[in-house]
Amino acid sequence: MGEMPLHEDPAGLSRGERFLLNAVRGGDTEKSFLQATAEGLAARPRSLPCRFFYDERGSKLFEEITQLPEYYPTRVELGILEERAHEIAAIFDEPTELVELGSGSAAKTRQLIRELIQRHGSLRFRPIDISPSILESSSRALLADYPELTVHALAGEYEAGLREIEHAGSHRPRLFVWLGSSIGNLTCDEACAFLQRLRKTLRPQDRLLVGIDRRKAPETLLAAYDDAAGITAEFNRNLLLRANRELEADFDLSQFQHQAVWLEEPGRVEMHLVSLCQQRVQVKALDTTFDFDAGETLHTENSHKYSPDEIDDLAGRSGLVRTRSWQDAASWFELSMFQTEADR
Repeated sequence: MGEMPLHEDPAGLSRGERFLLNAVRGGDTEKSFLQATAEGLAARPRSLPCRFFYDERGSKLFEEITQLPEYYPTRVELGILEERAHEIAAIFDEPTELVELGSGSAAKTRQLIRELIQRHGSLRFRPIDISPSILESSSRALLADYPELTVHALAGEYEAGLREIEHAGSHRPRLFVWLGSSIGNLTCDEACAFLQRLRKTLRPQDRLLVGIDRRKAPETLLAAYDDAAGITAEFNRNLLLRANRELEADFDLSQFQHQAVWLEEPGRVEMHLVSLCQQRVQVKALDTTFDFDAGETLHTENSHKYSPDEIDDLAGRSGLVRTRSWQDAASWFELSMFQTEADR
């Protein structure tokens, strides 16, 4: 772990007092892009983990996606936070530390930051994100708007960030937030395992707030993952562009078509890249080639949707209890508040 070099804050803020950005390294269980590509392209069916979407370009493309008319999750979740952030903040009777997994631009988190500062006078914010540039730009924007805020940002993956949070310790109650229905990118078993991991970090005074996308009409879901402007398709193919740049691959992006499909029984949207012809792809960093058949797919993302009963079942399997929940008027999206079962 090492502190990343930062420039003087434009508002004259002291880095040591109000802004710290650390890079945190993952453990042995976190595969590199090279290793994940080697395993995923050799497997049948082929796949690449969606966590590698979020290089600098991918993070910017995703921010564009959140503004699309078809992509309802960001808009609806923000609406819930605008209406209910004061209720969430009121759960805490003393100054709080806010920890966000996958913070991105922190646009939605602003609602909680504002309410927690208004209630308690100050706030320490610890965002965790894979992109250092996104962390720095979003943190500086927040610091300029909220003089009562301090930001200790962590650039890295969730597991590494959580270990740093545990190592740092805090006497304040902590509100962990995981927004954007990121939990949906995991299979149900993976989501359960990760919530169990989070449970080990939660203390009796801590709470976990998770944004969860509900099941709804397939046509609404598919439009959100295959927009008319093609931004999601560009976002999906950016994985191949990243492989070309970082792994010296020679993917022809024009020969891979974006595809989104809804699977009713497991309750998920899947994103794929479909090979439009028989082709051979070289990956120099692996010193190997991969042959794709016409119509063969490369699976890049799952996005699971949950019913209320499925949310409770997931919580129970994870040793957590859903103590509060907030939905939009159409019940398309939910913010669920969890605590450890033993602390209920």
